[in-house]
Amino acid sequence: MLIKRFMPNEYLPSVLDLDLEHLRENNIKGIITDLDNTLVEWDRPDITTELDDWFFFLREQGFQVTIVSNNSEHRVRSFSEPNGIHFIHSAKKPMGRAFRKATRRMGLKKHEVVVVGDQVLTDVFGGNRAGFYTVLVVPVAQSDGFLTKINRKVERRVMKRLKDRGLIQWEDQQ
Repeated sequence: MLIKRFMPNEYLPSVLDLDLEHLRENNIKGIITDLDNTLVEWDRPDITTELDDWFFFLREQGFQVTIVSNNSEHRVRSFSEPNGIHFIHSAKKPMGRAFRKATRRMGLKKHEVVVVGDQVLTDVFGGNRAGFYTVLVVPVAQSDGFLTKINRKVERRVMKRLKDRGLIQWEDQQ
């Protein structure tokens, strides 16, 4: 059933709420994460202190992280490079190529990687299509760029359909 491809494996308030112990127990060694409205607001150029601490902690715990974003090279590079985070820009999500490329760069297999993002149509659908464990997080900002606003309208319909079919249990829909 196609609609199930839009269903995340988990739904969390924030990327910071990832249960690292649970990931480790399930042999997850890598995290592919979206940038805009997943890690920081889509219009915030710099990392937050809390997020910087989280990335440091991830590295200490042995997790690898790659940002996979549909945004421009300038946007993704200017956020990622100063923080020592590997990245792929202009990813064309939900196509699976960038997810697979990130996994190869980390030297991992897809069953060792989780995909985290704030959009059902790009992050979750793309991750699911490519065979990854997916986590949907609440967007960190209430505002979006132009194209994302269009995606959000479609996402609300998809989420309603998932809820109407009893496939999702959480109340806080996007």
